[in-house]
Amino acid sequence: MKDANRIPVIVGVGQINDRPEDPLRGLDSLGLMEAALRAADVDAGGGWLSRLDSLAVVDQLSFRQMGPLPLPLAERLGARPRLHEQTAEAHGHSPVRLLHEAANRIASGEVEVAAVVGGEALRTAARRAALAAGDAPSAHNAASTISVQAHAAYRQRYGLNSPVDVYPLYENAGRAAYGQTLAEAQRESGEIWSRFSQVAASNPGAWIREPASVEAIVTPSPSNRPIAFPYCKRMVANSAVNQGAGFLVTSLAKALARGVPEDRLVYVGRGVAAHEPEDFLARDGYARSPSMAVSLRRTLELNGLTVDALDFVELYSCFPCVPKMARRVLGWPLEKPATVFGGLTFGGGPIANYMSHAVVSMVQRLREQGRHGLLFGNGGFATHNHSLVLTREPLPAGTLPQPFEHQAEADAARGPVPPFVEDATGPGRIETYTVLYERDGSPRFGVIVARGASGERFLAKVPAHDTAGIDFLCDGKEEPVGSEGYAVAGPGGDILWHRAWPSRG
Repeated sequence: MKDANRIPVIVGVGQINDRPEDPLRGLDSLGLMEAALRAADVDAGGGWLSRLDSLAVVDQLSFRQMGPLPLPLAERLGARPRLHEQTAEAHGHSPVRLLHEAANRIASGEVEVAAVVGGEALRTAARRAALAAGDAPSAHNAASTISVQAHAAYRQRYGLNSPVDVYPLYENAGRAAYGQTLAEAQRESGEIWSRFSQVAASNPGAWIREPASVEAIVTPSPSNRPIAFPYCKRMVANSAVNQGAGFLVTSLAKALARGVPEDRLVYVGRGVAAHEPEDFLARDGYARSPSMAVSLRRTLELNGLTVDALDFVELYSCFPCVPKMARRVLGWPLEKPATVFGGLTFGGGPIANYMSHAVVSMVQRLREQGRHGLLFGNGGFATHNHSLVLTREPLPAGTLPQPFEHQAEADAARGPVPPFVEDATGPGRIETYTVLYERDGSPRFGVIVARGASGERFLAKVPAHDTAGIDFLCDGKEEPVGSEGYAVAGPGGDILWHRAWPSRG
């Protein structure tokens, strides 16, 4: 017999888009979180916030000076949660993980009412910082604060500092592995993103509500400058937003006892988490993610679902390579939108809290129609993966609590990792690559991830003045991945990449 006190349901969801004409009048991150949970409370019928047993906050980057936010937030809400936490880092899978943990606590009887929330006020923070510095406001790439310690100084020398520098390595390796031309790969990115823009256009919670064509997304222009090859501005997460989102989780019994209509309840199913090595230079390759595959496939299996049974999915979309890999794992058709919120470019990219907005939109969509939805969050440098099913169908007894870490399986699926050499020279072949750009759209330099004659991995640069080398990487006439070349010691300690052995004359 089912114990309704141990069946977790999402009972209320709320989100906020804060965009006053003057960004200085915008809310800070704490204010966004408060507004989002108050909206979730109203959505659930009211009176839930004072009953919170657990409050989980997604780490935010906009107002670091505020320190940990759970207790100040609880005070604003008039809540006295026994459990309160804030994620240690700002990673995109965090809201899915916190939802899964909240559902497990409900199912185990540890808590009765749990809240998960996050908010980023990067638009306000950037404006305030610009005024303090006496400069014009500029977009703030807060994601660049995500760090990996291994090879840190070495990676910085080669420009691999932030996610926008690293994810293109997966994009270009994936294109070659899929057997696509550059034009075909860009077309796929544009089609996925164009459908995202259409979803965002119909979603009141999205930041940019204007449909964009494939051509407008993939074609460089003054308003769509190249960032890191092959990505332009409209293909990357838009972090210059003020957005907050949160949700309330309780038991089926408590929800019904408080008069919440059953047709507004969404059940939390099972999910799986797994990760890649933190050091992205210590991966087995860049055309796939074993941990992503384990997370997605096992989640469907544990819920007894096939991809055909999914009415909606949210495949994390900081950069096109992520939903591209994920949809190939699932077999998700290109013609079906891979988002319910609108993606991190159009829906908005509030750093680690995007998936909270996805939860809000998934709950709203499932209330309207359909039965099953899949959430997939990704964080770090294509590092962390967490998938979870939400459903309108009552769950069988004992579905949760559930241990969700499947790291051993992901590790077993990983291939051998090549040794890394910082000063390798001699013949080699391109494993993957990107080109980094200045703000004016001119190349800064190319970055090669190469494999040496003995299989070792190393980095090399293609200087901006090597126009033939840059063109080879970007013009799509030949596939650079897998091509051979030579690494030589250059000025200042850089290793430089040449397609032919450089002349000494």
